[in-house]
Amino acid sequence: MAELWSAISAALPVTEAEFPLDFSEKVEPCVVDVLQRCRQQLYTGREKLNTGTWRDVDKEWRCLYSYGCLFKVAALCRDDASPATVQEAIRTCDLGLLMGAAIMDNILQTFVRILQNEMGKSHSNEEDPSEGVSAKCLWSSRLWQYQGCPSLESFKKDYLDPQKPVILEGIIDHWPAFKKHPWSPLPLPSHSPLDTSTLLTINEFIDRYIVVKDASSLGYLAQHQLIDQVPELKDDIRIPDYCCLGEGDEDDITINAWFGPGGTVSPLHQDPQQNFLAQVSGWKYIRLYSPEDTEKLYPPQLQLLHNTSQVESPDVVRFPEFVKAPYLECVLQPGEVLFIPVKHWHYVRSLELSFSVSFWWS
Repeated sequence: MAELWSAISAALPVTEAEFPLDFSEKVEPCVVDVLQRCRQQLYTGREKLNTGTWRDVDKEWRCLYSYGCLFKVAALCRDDASPATVQEAIRTCDLGLLMGAAIMDNILQTFVRILQNEMGKSHSNEEDPSEGVSAKCLWSSRLWQYQGCPSLESFKKDYLDPQKPVILEGIIDHWPAFKKHPWSPLPLPSHSPLDTSTLLTINEFIDRYIVVKDASSLGYLAQHQLIDQVPELKDDIRIPDYCCLGEGDEDDITINAWFGPGGTVSPLHQDPQQNFLAQVSGWKYIRLYSPEDTEKLYPPQLQLLHNTSQVESPDVVRFPEFVKAPYLECVLQPGEVLFIPVKHWHYVRSLELSFSVSFWWS
């Protein structure tokens, strides 16, 4: 990896004078002085910088943290770096992107691309169908499937206004995720943190729950803003045109990623906005209930997670009305998009290794 430092240094300003360190009085002069001395050390190549972490701070302090991460990455990669050192550099960039603020045209993201190319890691993505489950046998005609792309007017009239769920075909076939940069096998971005009881990179998540298949637990990256954190993935998708029928702007659309092995479940719940669930890879079983039947689903009234139903597997003795609630069901396959109207209850189970993208809009 002798060329790694050359690539990292090429991403930095050529001279020390071009390296910006301009802060207001919010940052104490002694702290800025430390950064200035680190900058000098960086350009003379004499020393490394290790930094700590914190959160919930002013934006300028977040910028300060990002600069610290930048210096640490530069120090780690100054000499020939082992794979473990490169992974540490990627993790440092992760923390800067997660807890810091964008600096120098988002240079930490540039570092990540360089480091990923250096690692060149590959992972096997074998499909993992749930035992005893056949996607085809679960298909139900109770959910209407639209053949082709309806016009904006037709979609509004037939589905949006009456709040009717529908599977749309052919509206995401043009995504680079299917053509130019296919996500099947799934891409393995290594630098996006997973917010759980511990901080995991996507590589660690895959190693633990996808490749090794930890039998003691299931890992699910759910409702995660992975697409925003990895620009390469965001470039591979497009916001469905039907979202323009909403009242908000494009910036108001929330894009979430859902990634996990077969058997992972999203319990019966509601979303606060209209939802397009786009299936990119793998198959998912989905069951939907109308908000008109909410009382039959026994949702909690006083709990914090008020949008999650208590009934995942019905107990007909305690919840006799649950089995009387009508529902729609389907198996969503790659290339299909399910329109889930706002407040419609839905239960989702991955039948195999799966990647989905949801678009929340109002």
